[in-house]
Amino acid sequence: MTITQLHYVLAVAENQNFTKAAEKCFVTQPTLSMQIQKLEDKLGVIIFDRSKKPIELTEVGKKIVNQARSIVNESYRIQDIVDQQKGFIGGEFKLGVIPTIMPTLLPMFLKTFIKKHPRVKLKIEELTTEDIITRIKDGHLDAAIAATPLKNEDIKERVLYFEPFVNYIPKGHRLFSNKKIDVKDLDINDMLLLEDGHCFRDGVINLCKAFKSQTDENFQLESGSIETLIKLSNEGLGMTLLPYLHTLDVHEAKKENLHHFNEPVPAREVSLIYHKSELKMHIVGALQDVISGVIRGAIAFQNVKIISPLPK
Repeated sequence: MTITQLHYVLAVAENQNFTKAAEKCFVTQPTLSMQIQKLEDKLGVIIFDRSKKPIELTEVGKKIVNQARSIVNESYRIQDIVDQQKGFIGGEFKLGVIPTIMPTLLPMFLKTFIKKHPRVKLKIEELTTEDIITRIKDGHLDAAIAATPLKNEDIKERVLYFEPFVNYIPKGHRLFSNKKIDVKDLDINDMLLLEDGHCFRDGVINLCKAFKSQTDENFQLESGSIETLIKLSNEGLGMTLLPYLHTLDVHEAKKENLHHFNEPVPAREVSLIYHKSELKMHIVGALQDVISGVIRGAIAFQNVKIISPLPK
């Protein structure tokens, strides 16, 4: 049994196709098939049911894949140990970022990080929390920046900062004249929300439902971006909630639409998350240091109440 064979098994399990798996592994399809066949002969079991289209794992195959993933991840630790011993912070690092964090946080830290750690080749992708968790578990992401806590036993979290929720209320709205907003005054039925799949949407719903028993049936409008929500609100179609960092880019003429909450201020917890196997922790630590440094001067709120990003 070899690490290479286990790599091939994981590739086929992911792609459910020998040809596609071979392409991902940069080998010919016969080579990959032969190595997997050798492994099956060695173990005396069938890992893949080749009669199914697409190819499926057998019951024992599912257990083998889970163990193979752990073994392959552990094999990466050897290079990690060497890199940390040498004090080397470099190499490819795949980072996922959720959509409501990407446009505000990335410009704040990316240039500083690249300048401080030029040997790290960052590959950054915007993904939903659900996709991020899947890719971290499958080994296709080294880490991610997302709203937490996620309560996932396979994922570890390092808190970066707490980002308050801010009300964006247009003129003419029933709450516009309020200098500060109390959570119990919110009404989910006149709230503009992000589309399904955004954890910030789930946080807003959780916040409102903590005080009122309401259903999702009367939502007026949903959008894929916070910028669109702001424009819709400016048209008088409802109020919305913004993450604090998004308010820094609101046009000066529209600042009067921003209304803060009474304390404790509802907020989301933003963290670096990564697999429990803790690979490439020297780069995770470097990211945490840079982000914590740049965010410290941007968010000064202390008395906050963390709102769960998990759908209920």
